[in-house]
Amino acid sequence: MGTPPMAGPDGNPAPAMPKTIREGGTVEPVREILWGTSAGVRKFETATEVPSDMRELIVKLMVVQADTEFASIQQHRPWLDKAPTLEDRWIEARIVADEARHGLQACRILRDFGEEGQKLIDDLLSKPEGHHKLDAFNMKFDRWSDVGAFTCFVDRVGVYQLRAFQECSYGPLARAMPLMLSEEQLHLNFGLNVLKRIAKETPGYPGSRAEAQEAVNKWYPRALDMFGHSNSATSRRAIEYGLKRWTNEEARARYIEEITPLVKSMGLELPAIDFDRRVM
Repeated sequence: MGTPPMAGPDGNPAPAMPKTIREGGTVEPVREILWGTSAGVRKFETATEVPSDMRELIVKLMVVQADTEFASIQQHRPWLDKAPTLEDRWIEARIVADEARHGLQACRILRDFGEEGQKLIDDLLSKPEGHHKLDAFNMKFDRWSDVGAFTCFVDRVGVYQLRAFQECSYGPLARAMPLMLSEEQLHLNFGLNVLKRIAKETPGYPGSRAEAQEAVNKWYPRALDMFGHSNSATSRRAIEYGLKRWTNEEARARYIEEITPLVKSMGLELPAIDFDRRVM
């Protein structure tokens, strides 16, 4: 999977994309665009030098990114005082702080796009609960198992989205990725451990195996939806512009391959891929 390197605009071979970045790993920062129709050219560093179609796509991607971060804060916030252990409360506080910083990072990129970007930031900061772009972020955490499953499944999709931006053609966005990915790893480990404790019916810990399975059935479909429509023209444009590395269906396939053994290790089962889906 992934996108093979293309010839640069001058017809000469573009830089070969390192194996690590094709497979989702990281590489030393580079100044050249590694894939897409402008491969081999210096990365775009300011909003003013970005072509208009690409500019529109960056803005769209950053609005969705910031919206998910701020929505997640609203979902986690009630559990700051209700998480079952002191450690759980501390990690919940860390997650809320991380999401706020990630939202700020996306807004800083939007701010580079002048008045248009600032207006979008103002709209994002005033958006109430239940009115966000993606369904997964309009659902409340009714039980502690929701918190575990959300951070295990939905935050993991977020990591795939961030990995897709690594070393992308827009310099400010590419440089924001390493720290964001590092912070997101805490969320994934936390969610997996919470779900494991619930599935094992750990003495003194809330929930049951049946409840953990219900949480999987609730959040897995929403996580798959988050990758977007298969055969999306927008995702293919993002690859052409060097902004993303994978199409929606490629990223979703990678995600399923990763999450399947993790769920199996907890003694739980994933529903069918088309179960309760809203975006196919």
